[in-house]
Amino acid sequence: MTLRVVDAGALTTVQDRGRFGLAHLGVPRAGALDGPAAELANRLVGNSSDAALLETTFSGISFDAGRALVVAVTGARCIVRVEGRSVALAEPVSVRSGARVEIGPAVDGVRSYVSVAGGIHVAPVLGSRSTDTLAWVGPPVVCDADVLPVGRPVGDPVGVDLDPRRRPAPVLRLLPGPHGDWFQGDVLARLDGTSYDVATESNRIGLRLSGPRIARSGAGELPSEGMVLGAVQVPPSGQPVVLLHDHPVTGGYPVVAVLHPDDLPVCAQARPGDVLTLRLA
Repeated sequence: MTLRVVDAGALTTVQDRGRFGLAHLGVPRAGALDGPAAELANRLVGNSSDAALLETTFSGISFDAGRALVVAVTGARCIVRVEGRSVALAEPVSVRSGARVEIGPAVDGVRSYVSVAGGIHVAPVLGSRSTDTLAWVGPPVVCDADVLPVGRPVGDPVGVDLDPRRRPAPVLRLLPGPHGDWFQGDVLARLDGTSYDVATESNRIGLRLSGPRIARSGAGELPSEGMVLGAVQVPPSGQPVVLLHDHPVTGGYPVVAVLHPDDLPVCAQARPGDVLTLRLA
């Protein structure tokens, strides 16, 4: 079973839960940025939570089904059409063989997740089917005319009881980082309640924030050390960067805080220009 990509959009990648335990080899984890949305998409079509799916960015994707299959779309709100007919988000939809599926541009949020029953069955690399956009480990970026293999369905499609499309509050909760002494005064107290704009340079590697400068207390740089998902680095510009799933495994900028892991999906769906408020966890 396959699906043929007609229009891959601005950036569509294959993602699963990512690859773990390889940071000492310089390999980031990658994986779906909005983990809950990806898990929901897989659950709706009867997949296991670690099945591979498609992560679109802003502009959606369209493809033709190679045979009858079940599809679900979650994450950023968008218009989904099957053979020209609008279908529901966050619900399993049966698609006949040869039908065209169109996932439109995101109208709220950034990343939509497209799961098909059986999962996207590309060859795993280092134990994962996730595309890493920093080191380019994993399957290549999805392109127009690609033919993607689909695995054998393993479970029945299911419905949901609650509205899964409600966006979380635009708040990023902070836990203390390891380098608080690199900044002036009680830096975390000053950040509590401070708002930042999401910068246009944000991507799967990091969410860049624009707003009040975080001043360091001295000059110099740290020697590079290991970085964790959600670390809030402060480069010399004083504008914080939240490291996301494709982040480098080491870095030399001081880490003022670490994001609460439950708020990573907020970063995944934050659009340039959105305002996010920092809070102490």
